[in-house]
Amino acid sequence: MRSQADTVRQQVMWNRLISVVEEQAMALVRTAFSTSVREAGDLSAGVYDIDGQMMAQAVTGTPGHVNAMADAVAHFMRRIGVDNMYEGDVFITNDPWEGTGHLHDITVVTPSFYRGKHVGYFACTAHIVDIGGRGFGADANSVYEEGLYIPIMKFAERGEVDSTLMKIVRGNVREPDQLVGDIYALATCNEIGHRRLVEMMDEFSLNDLCDIASFIFSNSKTATEACIAALPAGASAMGEMKIDGYSAEVTLKVKLDVDEKVIRCDFAGTSGLDKKGINVPLVYTKAYACYALKCAIAPEIPNNAASLAPFRITAPENSIVNALHPAPVALRHVIGHMIPDTVFNALDKILPDTVPAEGAGTLCNFQVSLRPRTDIDVNAEPDTANNQAAHDRDMAKQARRSEVLTFNSGGSGARPRSDGLNATAFPSGVMTMPVEATENAGPVIIWRKELRPDSGGAGKYRGGLGQYMEVGAVEGHEFDISAMFDRVDHPATGRHGGQAGGATTIALDNGDPMQGKGKQFVSHGRKVMMAFPGGGGYGNPNERDREDVKRDIARGYISAEQAQQQYGLSKDDVEQVLNDVRHGRAV
Repeated sequence: MRSQADTVRQQVMWNRLISVVEEQAMALVRTAFSTSVREAGDLSAGVYDIDGQMMAQAVTGTPGHVNAMADAVAHFMRRIGVDNMYEGDVFITNDPWEGTGHLHDITVVTPSFYRGKHVGYFACTAHIVDIGGRGFGADANSVYEEGLYIPIMKFAERGEVDSTLMKIVRGNVREPDQLVGDIYALATCNEIGHRRLVEMMDEFSLNDLCDIASFIFSNSKTATEACIAALPAGASAMGEMKIDGYSAEVTLKVKLDVDEKVIRCDFAGTSGLDKKGINVPLVYTKAYACYALKCAIAPEIPNNAASLAPFRITAPENSIVNALHPAPVALRHVIGHMIPDTVFNALDKILPDTVPAEGAGTLCNFQVSLRPRTDIDVNAEPDTANNQAAHDRDMAKQARRSEVLTFNSGGSGARPRSDGLNATAFPSGVMTMPVEATENAGPVIIWRKELRPDSGGAGKYRGGLGQYMEVGAVEGHEFDISAMFDRVDHPATGRHGGQAGGATTIALDNGDPMQGKGKQFVSHGRKVMMAFPGGGGYGNPNERDREDVKRDIARGYISAEQAQQQYGLSKDDVEQVLNDVRHGRAV
């Protein structure tokens, strides 16, 4: 039995490991080339014991990466072989089924040695801007079309980088400098984690990580099981959601069963595979289902192999949430980010007044593929009599090809005792990318980016607001936009009397409608006008505090019309608020 002093010492080391992997993650943020990593934080980092079990994860990162990556190191151990691992080795893959769900995530694993002895692993992953193929989007018919596949292999052996691999990578992607830079950043951040681990082992006179791993896993398992035991014994509930899909509606179904020490989460009844790339490998489904359950049941327990183990996730093979190779999976997040709300729909029946209303769910991402305009001949003879034609040719000659990916968010669902968050990514947790960073990545112009009034579902607690965005290109360019949206036909529903959030819309500036998913051409001079969805409301709107309604009017979150129609505020009260705003008086 451990002494109190020994327990305190182990807890200090556990906290130190969490800080080590957080520094590992921040090193990746600082050194990555892609804006999706530097600005949005679409990454993860973790440390593993000698058996490949995750001991600690960074706070910075997404559940889809971290929880999926929890299973990844075991695949590397099996494929490469522990006897074939040496100091200075670095391993790599983007395998969707043995990594984090699609080819656009690179996972890098580094074995960690202490005084010549193999003691564990560091792993990290990041979303990269391009991996070749059709580009980031849902248009592929199989994973073979979605880009370059890197099987689990050595990026470096005994410190020597595989130059042949780098030549293959550079020869198959549109942004080779960005991608290769990101791979080196991933390897470097693992090295930073390793250095800090060595310092910790020196400080605490450790020869290996076995004892601290045992402490972390035993305490996490006990604490998680205690949280599950506090639930109603033998409880069972169903949850269901309908979402847009690609060209046909998708149904997500889940059944939760609470046992004494585990929660079983089964997606039987969910729609089958889609022909296009919105399918989800089971590893990614597990990641977000576990995340939803942990958020509601055991939020204070750090993520590691033991705290995730009591959540047992299953789904029928070749359902849309358990896609088998070679299904197209590039946009697995569009479906995967809806899984927590589906789980919450069931969990609300077991734990009332605990989970939020539905939110935007999936990120409101789009990728812009820019190129010189093709509707003019840049090699035509100069026409000095037509200044506009000469100007157009000059602008087209100066134009360049570029890939720009931007991450954006709709509103989150209202919670049982507070409003939803505006333009906030839940469940992914990534940050919205600043306009300046997006425009710096290529010749794209963000003409508008602002909160979308009236998009939060009405309720006792209001859903979070979505946002407006308008995007175009620098003069001389045309572009393809790869839309990755949902909630066009199925906005976020409210809970317990709350109303639905605003739906997604997308169109050209001339009014021509566009599709919520897929690559679409935008001619020179045109803009794409987007409105991202709001979260659902929670509770009866008539029960909302009148002062909160007035404050929403003053902040521009809701219009005067919605205040009267949805919340029953009198016309005189609305006029008083608007008058106070006009005269600079606080509301």
